[in-house]
Amino acid sequence: MLRQQLPAGMQLVTPGIRPAGDAGGDDQKRIMTPADAARAGSSYIVVGRPILKAKDPVAATRAILTDLKNA
Repeated sequence: MLRQQLPAGMQLVTPGIRPAGDAGGDDQKRIMTPADAARAGSSYIVVGRPILKAKDPVAATRAILTDLKNA
């Protein structure tokens, strides 16, 4: 929706990104997956807790990158 209203080239940063199946929104009221954010037009995504709290942060990061590549 913002892409239609903002000038071309405007960068959009989307917080509250959670991998598919991660219901732990913590303090975020609205969340979306990395792929959903990319399809919605995000320039950058913000992913914190799903990586920092993961048992394997590297694997969590790779899964998020794979989700983005498949978007």
